[in-house]
Amino acid sequence: MQTDGQSRRTTVKEKTPEVQDGDVNDTQSYLPDDPHIGNSRKVYFETYGCQMNVNDTEIAWSILQRKGYLRTSELSQADVILLVTCSVREKAEQTIWNRLQQLTYMKKRRSKVHGPLKIGVLGCMAERLKTELLEREKLVDVLAGPDAYRDLPRLLALAHGGQRASNVLLSLEETYADVMPVHYTPQGHSAFISIMRGCDNMCSYCIVPFTRGRERSRPVSSILEEVRLLSDQGVKEITLLGQNVNSYRDTSEEQFCGPEPTHLSHGFSTIYRGHKGGLRFADLLDRVSQVNPEMRVRFTSPHPKDFPDEVLHLIQERGNICKQIHLPAQSGSSRVLQAMRRGYTRETYLELVANIRKIIPEVSLSSDFIAGFCGETEEDHQQTLSLLREVHYSVGFLFAYSMRKKTHAFHRLQDDVPAEVKRRRLEELIGVFREEAARVNASLIGSTQLLLVEGESKRSTEELCGRNDGNLKVIFPSPQAFAVRSGDYVLVKITSASSQSLRGHALGPASLRSAGKVLPQDYRDEQMEVC
Repeated sequence: MQTDGQSRRTTVKEKTPEVQDGDVNDTQSYLPDDPHIGNSRKVYFETYGCQMNVNDTEIAWSILQRKGYLRTSELSQADVILLVTCSVREKAEQTIWNRLQQLTYMKKRRSKVHGPLKIGVLGCMAERLKTELLEREKLVDVLAGPDAYRDLPRLLALAHGGQRASNVLLSLEETYADVMPVHYTPQGHSAFISIMRGCDNMCSYCIVPFTRGRERSRPVSSILEEVRLLSDQGVKEITLLGQNVNSYRDTSEEQFCGPEPTHLSHGFSTIYRGHKGGLRFADLLDRVSQVNPEMRVRFTSPHPKDFPDEVLHLIQERGNICKQIHLPAQSGSSRVLQAMRRGYTRETYLELVANIRKIIPEVSLSSDFIAGFCGETEEDHQQTLSLLREVHYSVGFLFAYSMRKKTHAFHRLQDDVPAEVKRRRLEELIGVFREEAARVNASLIGSTQLLLVEGESKRSTEELCGRNDGNLKVIFPSPQAFAVRSGDYVLVKITSASSQSLRGHALGPASLRSAGKVLPQDYRDEQMEVC
């Protein structure tokens, strides 16, 4: 979810009427209750940013499909092009601006025989930059914010009628609980499930609360229905999604409501009033993991404050909940963390890391870091480098800070770290991260890892690629002794490692519940030696 940019203005010879939020009250005249209103028009999606946007694409497509639209994977065949966008960082928005210029050029050159091409922007950028996109630059026909996907058929009907239309209103209730996403899983083994929307944390650097609204959780019953459906379709791995996924709390039914407050990690705090009652994340994780013991369960993105021991013990106890935790630190300096309004210090973060490793000894940790936040000194930067060395992450997502409008930092802090200093600090963070990740991964050489096979390696059709429990990519030659397909579980002995991936050779097919029992006899001795 990132983007920024200045775009060249596009001259529009003919002024087109614009319809905005609340401008049309009589929707019946524009959108009759007709399941075929899409008239078999073909929709092409381009998705940018985080996994939440992948799930939003599936929700939007589910809604349009019901109204008679078709989906195409060929841009040249599209009647409607929808960009699902992100606003978290400046670079991501610039990517969208550039893409819109390309698509506008293509739209002008489109043959009249094929009918008019319509372009829409969905998601966070639609909400944040409505005026620039719809009115000033006039690059798009339709804008729909993250909570307005149900309105897409109406908006597109208006666009097909020659008007520009938008709905970027945020909701306090919308979770799309009754919209079953059409999961687009080409390899058929993994899927993302949105369990909540919005965020209440109000970290000073983050625009998400302003583009996706306040936090609200999807009912457990709706989530479990989707999990069961995916299980029946043969999906082997699901990832539960949310902006602050582990603060999940379902209060949709009276029986779930009660006085019990949110349990936070020891030493952590929030700037908002704690939630009470309802089914918590540990309850959801427990129920989801029981749907199919042969289906892996992951979740992202969590906040460190929401890891009480009950969540950690559940992860350790359940064989199909991956022993991999994303633990966004953002900085190693307590002073910077306070300016970020993260609700913890360096010391409490490290205490949480120690507690996680005590309860889940084999855990794999990943994290997010921001280089060059407002007021960050060289000493603060060095403390972040030392945190990277101390924690030993396997996977990292590192970015240079970019100021976003509407955020607390925009109104109260000064973006005073020069761009060249940000770049240099980011490069140093990446360098230290890679050194530590290489050490962590090297420690796995000689071990046996259970992989979920994703398919062929990008570099060779004679090699396969899968991911282990810690979400590390593992590449291995396609075995001759037994067949391996995408979606299979396989045991692989690790023979080499880099900072980004592992390599090995397959020992035999396996399952989550009985990995050692299902090996071919020829491979069992070698597996026992490794263990």
